[in-house]
Amino acid sequence: MDACEWRCAPGIGVRMDYVAVGLGGAVGAMLRYFLGAVIPKLDGGFPLSTLLINVAGCFLLGFLAAAFARNGLAGTRVALFCQVGLCGGFTTFSTFSSETFQLLQSGKAPLAVAYVVLSLGLGVLAVCAATTLATRP
Repeated sequence: MDACEWRCAPGIGVRMDYVAVGLGGAVGAMLRYFLGAVIPKLDGGFPLSTLLINVAGCFLLGFLAAAFARNGLAGTRVALFCQVGLCGGFTTFSTFSSETFQLLQSGKAPLAVAYVVLSLGLGVLAVCAATTLATRP
């Protein structure tokens, strides 16, 4: 039986995977909400809190994925809690998209483009840096 068949088979183990993801998601969402409230708002409407939260989440996800893979923990319940739940609940593509649209609607196209470029560029760099850090001997 391969890993997918085992994961998809009905039973307590599969249900606990959902619990792990759900709990991690709740923790990540609460952390995102807290940080969004304490990160200062910038004049001009630039969504700094979402940018910082998403880049930090990219770094965390990259680090965890590499560390779990290196230590044989990829696909475990702790990995599901951290990667799918915590990081998934912490980062937010929908907010990023909505804020980009709001910037465009309010006539701030250059700011919207800067936000998109910074979000994607810094996010990918964060994953690369974290993966490098986690895989160093």
